[in-house]
Formats: sequence, structure tokens, C-alpha cells
Amino acid sequence: MGQLVSEQEVQWYDVAVSDWPGEIEFYRAMAREVKTRGGSILEVGCGTGRVALQLAQEGVPIVGLDLSPAMLAVARQKSQGLPNVRWVEDDMQAFKLGELFDLIIIPGHSFQFMLTPTDQVACLKCIYQHLTPDGKLVVHVNHDGLDWLGGLCQGKGTGFELVGEYRKDSMADSVRKWNSWSYEASTQTASVITAWEIVGKDGAVKERKEVSEKRLHCVFRFEMEHLLARAGFELETLYGDFSRQEFQDTSPEMIWIARVNQ
Repeated sequence: MGQLVSEQEVQWYDVAVSDWPGEIEFYRAMAREVKTRGGSILEVGCGTGRVALQLAQEGVPIVGLDLSPAMLAVARQKSQGLPNVRWVEDDMQAFKLGELFDLIIIPGHSFQFMLTPTDQVACLKCIYQHLTPDGKLVVHVNHDGLDWLGGLCQGKGTGFELVGEYRKDSMADSVRKWNSWSYEASTQTASVITAWEIVGKDGAVKERKEVSEKRLHCVFRFEMEHLLARAGFELETLYGDFSRQEFQDTSPEMIWIARVNQ
């Protein structure tokens, strides 16, 4: 995750975050290829380790990088006993690890925390410098519907809409997540305020807290192609979801695979 968050929000986030359909098997297949070559993986914007920990089960060496010490604290706790995982606290647009990776991934829309072309290119160039000559980059960003964005452009903020209710086996209560979205067309920036509710077994809300606004850049297709090219990458594939379907108007995601341009 690309932004600093409180320890309490991290705990709620870790409960509520979930995998996209087909996402982990998509990355696992690539991780297995890396392992056969004796290579390693870097996850940029790793958050609490949702993806990295599952890929570590393939036995491949993996490094998770994030700016949030609170996120990484949870990731370290969850990865106890896994010798092939390492966590690094650093900025995704200015890190220097002194090593090269065969695969670098940015899952879960984390790249969209880069709000300006300067930040986006800095991030991609930094990644480029950490890839082996035949290494690959995978960037997952949302394919935002124009109807949805158009409604927000007209000042029709969504208000708080329920995202879901979540609970771990170790929890007595459940966590309910609400999001309220707005959009600034001049900068292609979507803003979201999240409200968390702690819900008892009887369905009563014990606690409600709204957290600070987060801003994400809405990336369009050819904009992303230009960004990759500016950073030195050659586009290999663009998928519309993790089942490797061709990218279309109705695709929910953009899954970019790029390689070092030699």
C-alpha cells in the first residue's frame, strides 16, 4: 500500500483486504517460472504481505517493499518462520536495494498512489534499475468505468456505500467497510474516504471511525503505455483480468506485463 496509515487502520485493512479473482494463481505461475531460473521477486507496495506471503509458499526468494512501518510490522508478524521473505521500508519511487530481481510486481492498484507523471516515471525508472536484463514487471491498475467517473465529475459523490463485512476466526467482532468517492477530472484523481465499523455478534455497531482521505490517480490505457515507454520498458501484454482475457471496453482491470527494452 502506497500511503502511511495508522496502526488501527492497518488492522482493519488486514482483515478486509481480499484477493482479486484468479490473482494469486496468476502471480504463482510467474513465481514458479522465476524459481526454475533461480531468481527472485520484488513486490512494490506490499502492504501487510497479502500477495508476497502467498508467493513465498512457492519457495522463491521474495522481498516486500512498502512505505508504511505499520503495514510492515503486520507483514513481519505474519511471516515468522518463512526464511525466504524479507521486508523493506522505503519509498516506491526512490528505493535503492543494491540487487536485481527477475520479477517485480505492483499488485492491488498501489501504482495509483503515484499522482503525477513525475512520480509515476520515477517509480517505473526505479523499478527498471532493479530488474535483470530479462526481467519482467507486472502492474495491476483499475479500469475505471466512464459512467462512474462521469457521475462523479458532475458532483454526484457516491456517499458512503457498503464495501463488505469481514471477520477473522480469531475475532469476536466483525469489521464493516464503507467507501465514499469523489473525482477531480482536471488531474484524473479519485479520492476516497473510508468509514470502518466494528460490529458485534448481535449486529450492533460498537464503534465507527472515518479515516483520512486517500487519493488515487485514474490511469487510462494509452497513458500507461507512454509511461512505460518513458521509463525504458517494452510492453509485452495487456490483460483485462487475471484469467488473461483480452483487454476490452468492459474489462474490470488492466494487468500490464512489461520487460526491459534492450
